[in-house]
Amino acid sequence: MTAGPPAGRNRVGDVPALAGGRNWPAVLDALEGDVYEAEETLARGRAEEIAAWGRRSTDWIPPSNLGPLPDDLRERAARLLQHQLAVAEALVEQITQSQKQRDVAARMSYAPTRPVASFIDRVL
Repeated sequence: MTAGPPAGRNRVGDVPALAGGRNWPAVLDALEGDVYEAEETLARGRAEEIAAWGRRSTDWIPPSNLGPLPDDLRERAARLLQHQLAVAEALVEQITQSQKQRDVAARMSYAPTRPVASFIDRVL
């Protein structure tokens, strides 16, 4: 169970900057990889892995010397942002649903036993 990028792949902030915004495609590729990985985690439906995505403690900070996003990548970046928001919403929904299920299961497991009806057959 990993909450970060797969082994051998750098975090987005680790991408070296190149002059003129030439490395923006690599940054977008890495971000897309993270989104697809989160989607795969959701598809597997393992509560522990989904919760790990919700507990990620580091926010992405863009590399400081990339320069502005080139115009030819703006549409790709906008689509990626929409994809990220949709996956984030699905993660929150799954985490919330999982927590509710755990709460219900905990109440059922530890609830006091309910009284059982008893019938007495008496002849009058």
